[in-house]
Amino acid sequence: MPNFLQRFDRFVAPVAACCVAGILLVSSLLAFAEPRVIEVLADKDSHFKIAGQGRPEITVKAGEPLLLRIEARKSKTWNRDGAVHGFTLLRVKDRAKVPGWDLELQPGVQEFRLTAPSEPGRYEVLCTVICSGDHEGMRMKFLVLP
Repeated sequence: MPNFLQRFDRFVAPVAACCVAGILLVSSLLAFAEPRVIEVLADKDSHFKIAGQGRPEITVKAGEPLLLRIEARKSKTWNRDGAVHGFTLLRVKDRAKVPGWDLELQPGVQEFRLTAPSEPGRYEVLCTVICSGDHEGMRMKFLVLP
């Protein structure tokens, strides 16, 4: 029996080491993956806009690394802290805010490194800064695929 265990150990140890190395390699590649850039305009007419889309919508994969580049243009009003628009992500099914996705936008271009929600489903982006009389219509669909 000891002979069998010695042969078994000689086989299992290298295989286990290769598996662990493979897992570490894949994990590190995912961690350093270039984020997908999504450009959004939070416009002075209290609407979100995405170039080439009549009705803006963002579609991402669950857990996908993202670089959200938002240009915010001042509307009629703004917060005391200078924010001219907000960009908050809510789950449609329960209207809960997604942690880390409650952004206040200053005039100009800002970039946010974010990770897409891990739960697939329908979400909604809305402005949380009362930016004008049309503020309530400043919404956009956000879809997370598996």
